Amino acid sequence: MTDIAEKISALKTETYFRDRQAQAELAAFDIWLNASLDVKPTIGDELP
Repeated sequence: MTDIAEKISALKTETYFRDRQAQAELAAFDIWLNASLDVKPTIGDELP
């Protein structure tokens, strides 16, 4: 029974992310991302 619940949960998660992706404004994301290029990461968020 838990296998079925896990499968249903996985399908709902996939649907959620596909719906979110369909609403995405990639141009706005690119503007936001480019605006943060000069900001150094906070302590603990640096790449190794």
